[in-house]
Amino acid sequence: MILSVIYEYHLISLKQLQCAMAPTIKVVLGSIAFAIFWVLAVFPAVPFLPVGRTAGSLFGALLMVIFRVVSPEQAYAAIDLPILGLLFGTMVVSIYLERADMFKYLGKLLSWKSRGAKDMLFRICLISALSSALFTNDTSCVVLTEFVLKIARQHNLPPHPFLLALASSANIGSSATPIGNPQNLVIAVQSKISFFDFFIGIAPAMLVGVFVNAVILLCMYWRVLSSVHKDEEDNTSEVVNEEDVTSHRFSPATMSHGRTPSESHRYTLESSGSIHGSPPVELHLESIRNRRTSAEHEIQNVTIGGGGLESSSNSNASKDLATTEVASQQKEEETAQKNPKWKTRLWKTCVYLVTVGMLVALLMGLNMSWSAIAAALALVALDFKDARPFLDKVSYSLLIFFCGMFITVAGFNETGIPSKLWDIMEPYSKIDHAGGIAVLAIVVLVLSNLASNVPTVLLLGGRVAASAAAISAADEKKAWLMLAWFSTVAGNLSLLGSAANLIVCEQAHRAPYLGYDLTFWSHLKFGAPSTLIVTAIGSTLIRG
Repeated sequence: MILSVIYEYHLISLKQLQCAMAPTIKVVLGSIAFAIFWVLAVFPAVPFLPVGRTAGSLFGALLMVIFRVVSPEQAYAAIDLPILGLLFGTMVVSIYLERADMFKYLGKLLSWKSRGAKDMLFRICLISALSSALFTNDTSCVVLTEFVLKIARQHNLPPHPFLLALASSANIGSSATPIGNPQNLVIAVQSKISFFDFFIGIAPAMLVGVFVNAVILLCMYWRVLSSVHKDEEDNTSEVVNEEDVTSHRFSPATMSHGRTPSESHRYTLESSGSIHGSPPVELHLESIRNRRTSAEHEIQNVTIGGGGLESSSNSNASKDLATTEVASQQKEEETAQKNPKWKTRLWKTCVYLVTVGMLVALLMGLNMSWSAIAAALALVALDFKDARPFLDKVSYSLLIFFCGMFITVAGFNETGIPSKLWDIMEPYSKIDHAGGIAVLAIVVLVLSNLASNVPTVLLLGGRVAASAAAISAADEKKAWLMLAWFSTVAGNLSLLGSAANLIVCEQAHRAPYLGYDLTFWSHLKFGAPSTLIVTAIGSTLIRG
């Protein structure tokens, strides 16, 4: 009898111990999975596992399921389809806008009747901000970086301040709309704030922020911009033809993957069809051959895992894709020459009208995801040809990255660590007084640069909104908008803080005959003061 009681007592104690240990195991394993995701997301070419950001996000998601932090059903439920739909739709619309020469016209505006270096800098800030608000900051940086480099060369100007103006203004400008950047998409969908209310709430801060950012650039580089004297003889020999400035094509940016061990220290975000400016040549056909040869040469250098072994199957597949894209481009240009001008103008007009219709639908408060998808399909139908070459330009790796990130962040939330940390910070982060806003801004700025802005929004969004909702409904909306402002402007703090920064850095480095290295420290020298000043001023202008 006594032995039976002792046995039952020990059995009950063991069960209680197991129940107490289960959350601890979940916390440890969930933290390990999230840490692996974070390392691969921030350092995509890390030497011990150079698989890139996309595979890193899937790896983190898989570990969350294997470690039983989340069930397979919970993992599927964590994927936010409206965000993916909106992202896909805006990518397709941007591709067709590029084909309709929208970005060529933006490039012409940069140099049209320019009155010098300072005027050029203000134009870059304004055009970069406005285009980012409508076409996402990543897309604007992909298509405008080489424009800026070529125009700087044409006018014999130093590229450094103009590249900083492009990247920083793109980040600030993208804060104004839900379609400006990925974290805004997340906020708009989760908060259910309409496109119009989102724009009205942040637009004043964005406009003032772009102006202040431009003034800071002028103050820091006044002597450099003032000491530039155009050398007429050099300018005539180095001038860049207008056709060359506006001739390149682009594909939306995709998540980068480490290329070789010697380049593993670079934290870059490459474009799926990287911009290669055409060097001045006499025949357009020769330019096409050069791009094809360059693409084949780059494809042949692809390696597996940094070990130096060539992947013949991937290389052949990529080579076929590159050859198909070049042939498709050549065929498209030949077709454009054969078509009457009125047909081309009519098609371009239809593309612009569909885009305006999408923006009107968003402003009217219609479903953002389906409005973007409807606009994308309308453009596909108007084009009246096989859409595969254009749909191939969509950054599917970015969509997959988001899927993995949703699952990984959901698993990390299940550990309870974000809730515990927020419980500590919440009393000091109330947005009903200036001190609380300052603390919230610092927390978001730091986390956005350590863990990236989208995971920061996913981790803090609901908690910040719930804390503000306890004050008033208006404060809840204001909290969402402030989170959008802080997490977006935080991208200007360092070179690694935003994908747009990395795109500008990488595109500038790889531009043929125009290459320029934008270093981490040169960016930080400008980014730190600009981020703090613009964040502080903008936070006073945001209204719920």
